[in-house]
Amino acid sequence: MSSGHRTATAFLTVLAGLLVLILGLLGSWPLWAWSAALVGVVCAGIVLAKVATPRPHPLAQQYDTEPDLPVPPPERRAQKIREVSLRSALPDYEFLFSATVRWCPLPEPPNAPAINPAGVAVSALLERAEELTRQFPPHRHSLAQHQLNGALGTMLPDPTGRLDVMAEDVSLVLAEADAERLSRLSTVRKEQAVWEHERKAECDKRAYLGDDVLKDTGSAVVWWLAKNDDQIKRAVDDIGVLAQLSSAANNEDVPELFRHMVPYPVPTPEQEHVKDPFPAPGTDGSPFSHAYANDAPGVFGHSVNGSSAATTASATDLLGLLLERLGFEPGDDRASMVARSVAHVVRASGGSATAQDILDTFDPPAWEDKEARQGKESRQDEKPRQDGEARQDEKPRQDGEPRQDGDNSEGGQNGKRGEEPGEDPPAAVRSPV
Repeated sequence: MSSGHRTATAFLTVLAGLLVLILGLLGSWPLWAWSAALVGVVCAGIVLAKVATPRPHPLAQQYDTEPDLPVPPPERRAQKIREVSLRSALPDYEFLFSATVRWCPLPEPPNAPAINPAGVAVSALLERAEELTRQFPPHRHSLAQHQLNGALGTMLPDPTGRLDVMAEDVSLVLAEADAERLSRLSTVRKEQAVWEHERKAECDKRAYLGDDVLKDTGSAVVWWLAKNDDQIKRAVDDIGVLAQLSSAANNEDVPELFRHMVPYPVPTPEQEHVKDPFPAPGTDGSPFSHAYANDAPGVFGHSVNGSSAATTASATDLLGLLLERLGFEPGDDRASMVARSVAHVVRASGGSATAQDILDTFDPPAWEDKEARQGKESRQDEKPRQDGEARQDEKPRQDGEPRQDGDNSEGGQNGKRGEEPGEDPPAAVRSPV
């Protein structure tokens, strides 16, 4: 008993004795009553002391004679695995599985061989996970991860019956290249589906227009009235257009009944055989045609492609085309006169180089050979010398005496000199141009 227990017992015993004393004095108890009360107070004190004393603990420190032993460390029963490949529903795509594997040993059967708990637990868990992942396509990996969390979150025995196995922190992802490839395939499939729907809608619309709306002129007119039921007069005015449109849609000629209403009539056979008054260069068989056909060099040393002469030909080429259209033959002096007139106008407009090119090409004409031009130049050089000799031999002419034939040589020379290249043509030559 501790000191506190003893103090409490003594205090209660004294308090009980005082209570009995007060009661005896007030009640005038006889002697025997006082004796009985005293014995009761003593017995009550003894009983109270027995009750207040605590019982000793059977494993109290004072009875422990053995020293304290260290507690053995707990067995490690977890293993982390990272990015293990698991099959998916598609053969060329695999999931990457990561998780924390936990196990708990089961009672060993008699004569059971020793095992590696970590290896057995991981193998059993991967088999359970792959049975589930092979049911999911690769693009559903997020759903498969949640399904694995639920399926592997329960302790279940492994095939050997030695361990209960479960998994925590499950992660299931795709390789980055596979995810990008699947995203591209998904985009292509969606675009292809949209294209298929658009193509089908277009085919339906074409079939509707070709087989129903534009089947004939009457169907086209009825369709137009259905779209514009308040414009009857315009429908009547557009019958020719609708007739031509329906005929073109069916690769047929416009019916005879509606031909007079067609705004763009088809040319008749007589119109198709009318000769073009201005055929393309090189196609009419004219003397200048060889200068323009097949981009071959022409009479004037230039080439003009008949299909694009208006955009690529030079001024000299176009002048040659003009001479051809005017009907000039090679060697015609009129061609040189026209060329000099054009050169004069071009030089007055500031095109000296173009004018000189025209004169070099058409005056002297291109059809004169080189020897003829050289002979002409030599004769022009000799004329001044001959004129001087003639004037020395000429006698003074009397009044009224007729002039000799040679007297006209200067005028003839002047006439010829007026046609020299580069000089202004007479007014009579310029006026037709």
